[in-house]
Amino acid sequence: MAEEKESEKHHRESESSETTFSFGDDMELNQFDGLPFSSRYYQLLQERRTLPVWKARSQFEDELVKKQLLIVSGPAGTGRSTQIPQWCAEFCLSTGYRHGTVACTQASRQRAVDLALRVADEMDVNIGHEVGYSVSLEVCCCSDTVLRYCTDDILLKEMMSDPFLENYAIIIIDQAHQRTVSTDLLLVLLKAVMVNRPELRVVVLAALPLTKGFLSHFPGAPLINLESQRPPEVVHSCGGGKNYFYSALRLVLEIHRTKENGDVVVFLASEDEMYGAHSILQKEGTRLAGELGNMVPVVLCPNQGRLPLPPPSDENGNSRKSRRVFLAIQEAEDLWWAMENVHFVIDTGVQKKMVYNPRIRASSEVLQSISWCQAELRKELCGPEGKCFRLYADSQLPAERVPQILESNITSTVLFLKRMEIGGVGQCQFIDRPDPEALMQALEELDYLAALDDDGNLSEMGIIMSEIPLEPQMAKAVLASCEFDCVSEMLTIAAMLSAPSCFLEPASGMTHEAVQCRRKFQHPEGDHFTLINVYNAFKRSQRTPYVSEKWCRDHFLDHSALKVAEQVRSELMDTLNRIELPVSESAFGTRSNASNLKRALLAGFFMQIARDVDGAGNYLILAHKHVAQVHPLSGYGLQSNKLGVPEWVVFHEFMLSENNCIRIVSEISPQVFIEMAPLYYFYNLPPSESKDVLQDLLDPQPDAAGRDKRHKVSGDANNSSVQSSDRCVIQ
Repeated sequence: MAEEKESEKHHRESESSETTFSFGDDMELNQFDGLPFSSRYYQLLQERRTLPVWKARSQFEDELVKKQLLIVSGPAGTGRSTQIPQWCAEFCLSTGYRHGTVACTQASRQRAVDLALRVADEMDVNIGHEVGYSVSLEVCCCSDTVLRYCTDDILLKEMMSDPFLENYAIIIIDQAHQRTVSTDLLLVLLKAVMVNRPELRVVVLAALPLTKGFLSHFPGAPLINLESQRPPEVVHSCGGGKNYFYSALRLVLEIHRTKENGDVVVFLASEDEMYGAHSILQKEGTRLAGELGNMVPVVLCPNQGRLPLPPPSDENGNSRKSRRVFLAIQEAEDLWWAMENVHFVIDTGVQKKMVYNPRIRASSEVLQSISWCQAELRKELCGPEGKCFRLYADSQLPAERVPQILESNITSTVLFLKRMEIGGVGQCQFIDRPDPEALMQALEELDYLAALDDDGNLSEMGIIMSEIPLEPQMAKAVLASCEFDCVSEMLTIAAMLSAPSCFLEPASGMTHEAVQCRRKFQHPEGDHFTLINVYNAFKRSQRTPYVSEKWCRDHFLDHSALKVAEQVRSELMDTLNRIELPVSESAFGTRSNASNLKRALLAGFFMQIARDVDGAGNYLILAHKHVAQVHPLSGYGLQSNKLGVPEWVVFHEFMLSENNCIRIVSEISPQVFIEMAPLYYFYNLPPSESKDVLQDLLDPQPDAAGRDKRHKVSGDANNSSVQSSDRCVIQ
């Protein structure tokens, strides 16, 4: 034991003689917890010193002292996301944490967790103590935490109660190149915070290349470019175009036939393509296994957690004849930071994205080219010895990635910014300003939801809505449920709609069985009620240990999605208790509860009403006159549906596609719709036959004179019908 300790001491002395570090890397005791370093610390330290980022350490430390904001840019594998946060923690330690600790944001939940685990290992401390993480539905840190990894939305949420982030001395914004809505918001808000806190330091980490527009938003900020390792070989193929899918699969098989070592990553456009490719490669892999070894296709979903293990090794440490083929989409680009065995990348150069249209409050799936920045990110995954096959010409790519804020529904963003104005942060100067129409639509929707007062500031209702971690419409429905005594049921609906879909896609040949299982949960009132049935049945299955997962499989339900819904519901319940809103006992199954639940839904989703215009399931959406059909997986769209097709429905989502569809649909009474949203009905619905039908319910007049009277009524702000509807307290 003594010999081992003496050996470690000699190792430490030799390490310290090579390099002198400003924050004490050569100390025998860990400066963060006061305990002796383990042998693993020195092993990892030797690996860390080989990273390209270490060449820039001295420059980084100098700039951190002199400047409030600095930008570090470099490709994957340079060590920027693991080393720079540690140096920042050491900087805060050197000042005695006089101004606070360090927070490092990530766009990906799983990446935040994995980085925290890795950095805790490198710093030789326990996870959850000196190094921790905070992500949605999971917190692993304490009062001793000096370096916290978190998702960007978590830090935004923290700004609502602490607008100037006074607990932190350094904020690190990682993955800035992703240009998510939350990351962009943090960058522009922190720019305002730095004016009020000159001691605050902000470090922006991004991949190359950064655009001029992005850099011009931070004039005078020093830019540190990290040197890249030797770039991998790029091979252009002419097999792209419309046939990119099959061209990519043929290339996979060609690589497999060469018997060269290494895994393959294939970037496809959509999840449907991933699952289709998995089925094809699985069959081909079985056919070729005897001659070429195993080929294991793996669908890589961004929410699946950790990556599959590398191929097993034989007793001599050599990899067996087994090759993983990872099938990925755009969201998986940053899940590869820890991958070591990928030698081939096949990039189709296209992606399917959801783009929001503010005019009709709907999203549509659009096939478009990736950006040059994304292409460079993907290239780096195969390392300096690998090959990147591009099924496109580089000249076809746009230079910049389109920021998410330009393609998303920004109603929640505007609600948050209104809340930050109350906190004193001031006006937001966007890096890329959203379209004026999108901003107007967001303000209009918040006004409809009574979240704004007459001066355009947040109302009391709006302040409470901003506290609830849901989309504004759903937050309003939750608040309405407090009035209508159906809080428990509404929280279940909100949780189920916030989590991934709980319904699994059945395997080939099992479609009929899956439909039969789904019909067991079907509720005559509609899909919102069906979700409550599924959740309640899941909770009952948990009463018997080790039964829940099997029960989910037997009923074609996703156990992990239902567990997420359970966690979301618990978080929402805690939020309501914190802001002291009344929570009623569940009365699900009674007629009065069903009626109240629909009223609460309409309080938030009165803009999402549709009417069957021909008795065949073709629904006219009242707000913008588009026609859509119920999604095939809705209770009203299932095979052998016994519910019939309701005339009036409220829906959760409208999707533009080849066959426009509405999802999560429940039947409503038009009389209740008028009762819950009189002002929206009278002033904002465009003229249509459906609006005339609603008017007939208020003022039945069969003749032409009556119809003229109805149009007059619709435009009269002081009409008695409007006054008689003032009993709706929610609006």
